[in-house]
Amino acid sequence: MTDRRMRGLRSLVRGRPGTGRESPERSMDPRSVGDGRPVPPRSRVIDNAIYVNGHRAATPGSLPEAFERLKNTPGSMAWIGFYRPEDGVILNVAEEFDLHELAVEDAIVAHQRPKADRYGDTLFVVLRPARYLDEAEEVDFGELHVFVGRNFVITVRHSEAPDLSQVRRRMQHDPELLGQGPQAVLYAILDAVVDGYAPVVAGLQNDIDEIEVQVFGNEPGVSRRIYELSREVIEFQRATQPLLGMIEGFIAGAAKYGVDQELQRYLRDVADHAITVAERVSGFRQMLHDILVVNSTMVAQAQNEHMTNLTEASNAQNEEVKRISAWAAILFAPTLVGTIYGMNFDVMPEIHWKWGYPFAVLLMGGVCLTLYLVFKRRDWL
Repeated sequence: MTDRRMRGLRSLVRGRPGTGRESPERSMDPRSVGDGRPVPPRSRVIDNAIYVNGHRAATPGSLPEAFERLKNTPGSMAWIGFYRPEDGVILNVAEEFDLHELAVEDAIVAHQRPKADRYGDTLFVVLRPARYLDEAEEVDFGELHVFVGRNFVITVRHSEAPDLSQVRRRMQHDPELLGQGPQAVLYAILDAVVDGYAPVVAGLQNDIDEIEVQVFGNEPGVSRRIYELSREVIEFQRATQPLLGMIEGFIAGAAKYGVDQELQRYLRDVADHAITVAERVSGFRQMLHDILVVNSTMVAQAQNEHMTNLTEASNAQNEEVKRISAWAAILFAPTLVGTIYGMNFDVMPEIHWKWGYPFAVLLMGGVCLTLYLVFKRRDWL
């Protein structure tokens, strides 16, 4: 590797938080820093092995020893697995295997979308594994970087999933498949990632079923759960959708890079599973959209029914107020007449009139009858 490229690689540590300039991948995602989650400790090598003809020939105790054994063992392949390695470790590996600086930058910075880039004889693959957390009822997304060269496979995990130790054990129990080299290891990793999506699909399906029950049960807070689940489905779709074109590209270029026919069949099987997952995820997104529409409609109907009940109650109250007001007006008339003639003045013309009392009674009765007929005609009574 040239000194210029090596200096470029050494400068990539600026992508780490707290080292000054922030990488675009991190600055575009505010949740990547300060999200409150505990940061797991950083480690170096998870497993380091040299394989010859599909069999584990050596387990070097250090990276320099692995590099030396790989050079001195004809027909060998190195498979080195890292979990959140230090930047310097990645840079040393990049210098040894002549990895392209752009791929190394992606591996250091992380927060990449799923993709596959080829730099000369080295293939760089980014995968977004996922796992469903039953207790929290949410999807945890990870990130895995894979460097596939002529005689090496380097894996860099930035999350707990997937468990590549199981992939390694599976391959070691199938020396014939492992003997096909780095391409077979890449297939096994792809297969593990895609198979890991199945429990996530099942978990999301169960969540959607629960949400449907909540929606038709008019349970409070269901709108928030729909929104949160929609975000997870969109994120899951971003992790799975690019896999289709990626695997198709591997199959299309299989002949060019000498991939075995049987391995091509395995890749097609992985592609079928990936298509199934992508279709299910796309269906989930449409289902959640439909559920949200139904929930909005039901909320609107409930609000309309509530407003109707309020209106009916208001109308009933108005009717009662009108009746009370009408009777109050009718009773006010005789009260007014009685109040006037109940005043204690010595000089009042009607006080000593012989027909004064019948006149007052008839006046009160006439006024009350007139008001009653008026209010009755207007349906106040």
